Amino acid sequence: MRAGSIGGLILIIWLVLGGVAAYERGYFSDTSNTSCAEFGTIAVTTLAGPLNWAGVNPKITCDVDVPEPSK
Repeated sequence: MRAGSIGGLILIIWLVLGGVAAYERGYFSDTSNTSCAEFGTIAVTTLAGPLNWAGVNPKITCDVDVPEPSK
């Protein structure tokens, strides 16, 4: 097996474990209150991978000023 193949396999396993951690925390629940903060938290939790079980609990906040539509 080539070194690149092993690295790719480790990356896939890492991301799958991160997805499992995000699922365990209930981030994939079907709610209509989806925001950039929620998406960001899911993304960094997935990227943190197995570190989630070592106590890493990444959270993202989004402070975006969206203009109101004119009437």
